[in-house]
Amino acid sequence: MEFFQSGEARIAFIDLAPEGEDRDEPIVLVHGFASNQAVNWGSTLWTRTLARDGRRVIALDNRGHGQSQKFYEPASYSLRTMAADVLALMDHLGIATADVMGYSMGARITSFLASDHPGRVRSAIFGGLGMRLLTSDPNYLAIVEAMEAPSRDVLTDPLQRTFRAFAEQTRSDLAALAACMRGTRELLTVEEAAAIFVPVLVAAGTKDDLARDYRELADLIPGATLLEIPNRDHNLAVGDKVYKKGVLDFLSRRP
Repeated sequence: MEFFQSGEARIAFIDLAPEGEDRDEPIVLVHGFASNQAVNWGSTLWTRTLARDGRRVIALDNRGHGQSQKFYEPASYSLRTMAADVLALMDHLGIATADVMGYSMGARITSFLASDHPGRVRSAIFGGLGMRLLTSDPNYLAIVEAMEAPSRDVLTDPLQRTFRAFAEQTRSDLAALAACMRGTRELLTVEEAAAIFVPVLVAAGTKDDLARDYRELADLIPGATLLEIPNRDHNLAVGDKVYKKGVLDFLSRRP
């Protein structure tokens, strides 16, 4: 694991060389809420899959997650601030443009990069994301409460128990996650999403209740490619072989 400074935040990341012939097409991976690069991209074999495809693979722990610095005020966690961390990492590594793949919250971060800095994004892959990119998430306060609860035993709501169990599984800092969830409430407007012109892949499991309107998002973004991952929910879709094959196909075809 390596580290660099992005503004106030010390950010952890990995930088893997391509295996075999180098395509000279780096890809940056941005993980989801309560996860980290190792869980989201390492244990699911994404980093190995992409490196074996001849790609330099960069994956960071978002601020507040994994081995990156933790903050306990929501103001430290705007999506544009977290997108700026990704951009700063690219600058740190001397990468002018890259494909960027985000999952769930990481896809929302990626969308701000694609919207605000299209010259730096060769293509954008939005995994596990639907129209909550554009509309307020009705579950966010319940997730905050799940992070702030004294233990999982006092939680009865299935969604809260799922998020709390995952955060404990990844050994996350629960207070930092609560602040992150409160802080990442920014939305893209319909006009901003419709103006994204980099190549986009929208990928989601057909049983993903957190991204059930992913088709609408794909329809909104001009020229977006849709990838449906059969019979997978939000957590199981990320490591699915259909997702991996679809991403490699998309990367081989995009300009």
